[in-house]
Amino acid sequence: MARRLPLIALIAAFVALMFGSGALVAAPRFDVFEFENPELEKRYQALIAELRCPKCLNTNLAGSDAPIAQDLRRTVHRLLIEEDMSDAEIRAWLQERYGDFVLYDPPFRPDTWVLWLAPAGFLIAGFLVLARLLRQPAAEPLSDSESARLRDLLERD
Repeated sequence: MARRLPLIALIAAFVALMFGSGALVAAPRFDVFEFENPELEKRYQALIAELRCPKCLNTNLAGSDAPIAQDLRRTVHRLLIEEDMSDAEIRAWLQERYGDFVLYDPPFRPDTWVLWLAPAGFLIAGFLVLARLLRQPAAEPLSDSESARLRDLLERD
């Protein structure tokens, strides 16, 4: 057992480096904001969790360390505290500047109807294909003469 101790320590160190290094690499957050009351802070946290980072794919403002996300968190704080905007006004303000991408749920409009209706269309098409496959009659078995002819054809090659 004493001979295995250095090997176990080496493996433990490797595992610690592989799985624990994420905390060392993550950029520190310096955007700590002051709020007048806990309700405003809850609204802020809900907004930055709901809005998507324009640079990152599928990451909200709360989870992104991109410079644009830091700027947008400051902007949301400013709009909430200094401008006294409602949540809907803040969403509309950001959507006007960054497009529908900042929203996880884009609005239903003529230019976004495909996003909303395509999943239902694919589901219906899948059911239609499945129904057609299930309605096809089973193939009739070959007669004795057809089986003999097929055997002859396969044996020629």
